Amino acid sequence: MNRKSGRNTDGTFGPGNPGKPKGARHRATQAALALLEGESEALTRQAVNMALDGDTTALRLCLERIAPPRKDAPIQFEMPRMETAADAAKAAGAVVEAVAAGELTPTEGAHVMALVDSYRRTLETSELEARVAALEGGRDGTFTKSN
Repeated sequence: MNRKSGRNTDGTFGPGNPGKPKGARHRATQAALALLEGESEALTRQAVNMALDGDTTALRLCLERIAPPRKDAPIQFEMPRMETAADAAKAAGAVVEAVAAGELTPTEGAHVMALVDSYRRTLETSELEARVAALEGGRDGTFTKSN
């Protein structure tokens, strides 16, 4: 292994050397950023002027920055309140019904189901924690089995 570069003789990086540090930029990117330093306001103004003059590419560029396409949107449908882990089954049923009725897309339904499942696990953990605390409460730390 070459000590200076940290590479093996076949050109791959040696053990414990992942290559460039995370977030490191390529030299060409660094050079381009150095050239643009301090010019962002003038470039933005020029792009806006070109868009206003009818340049469709500049117009698209400006609009994509002003109002980028939404990756997702809020959804509304009736779902029962979840206060216990058992309520999650009712909520899951409501999601399935909403998908079947066309109120939610299958993808939206899957995302909501993931939220319901995560919340259910949180509720189960809280319930178990409360039960363990009740069992341990008032004792000297020893557990005795009662019939």
